[in-house]
Amino acid sequence: MAKPPEHDGARMSFDGAMSYVDYLSLDPILGASRPLSDAHDEMLFIIQHQTSELWMRLALHELDAARWALQSGDFPPVFKMLTRVARIFEQLNGAWDVLRTMTPSEYTQFREDLGESSGFQSHQYRLIEYILGNRNTAMMKVHEHRKDLHAMLAQELTQPSLYDVAITHLGAALRLELPDSPLDAPHAPIPAIEDAWAQVYRDPERHWTLYELAEKLVDLEDYFRRWRFNHVTTVERIIGFKRGTGGTSGVKYLRRMLEVELFPELWNVRGQL
Repeated sequence: MAKPPEHDGARMSFDGAMSYVDYLSLDPILGASRPLSDAHDEMLFIIQHQTSELWMRLALHELDAARWALQSGDFPPVFKMLTRVARIFEQLNGAWDVLRTMTPSEYTQFREDLGESSGFQSHQYRLIEYILGNRNTAMMKVHEHRKDLHAMLAQELTQPSLYDVAITHLGAALRLELPDSPLDAPHAPIPAIEDAWAQVYRDPERHWTLYELAEKLVDLEDYFRRWRFNHVTTVERIIGFKRGTGGTSGVKYLRRMLEVELFPELWNVRGQL
């Protein structure tokens, strides 16, 4: 017969002490999953999106810290944090696999209860894009009804993106005057920056730190792209080519997003080598 946990010294009474439920604030977290319909699959839909937002919160925590460390030239923790963000997006990819177990017939049972809410309204996703450098300010309008969220995004636009900081180090290391990207616009590919990265890739031993930084950024975007692709295929599988609940063209809109590159020079440089 198995021995009870207290035999190994486990505490069994938590009256007046912090428990697992207390530390993780599980009561409000688990209580937040409240379906609006009687449809069985709405719980899956809600939890998939709620957990995705929690993972994105961690991604933002890591990306912001990585940017600060990179600004100070502290590269080792940057590499660790960027690796972690890539793995966060691997987790987010796995969530689509669970959501794809829901069929179109099951989704239609509660779709009307979503109203006009849509994933493209996620301020955390937008903030991740802004930190990485895809700064589409037209999307700010979606958040005007929440002044606190709008201000958060506006504040991000006053800072250089993570990729901007990487390019600053690139120029300094190679003693090059590289063009600056506007803080409030998506980063467009710049030939001079591509040529600078080409120098790094042609002599990785000499520029190992920048070489490793470049590959960490590419790895992150690789997982980010997979997340976007899985998003498209999941939506197409469940609703086909209907318009999205938020008014977008649905799959067509998401497919256009697949064309967005966060670090274009790091992808284009491969053609030079």
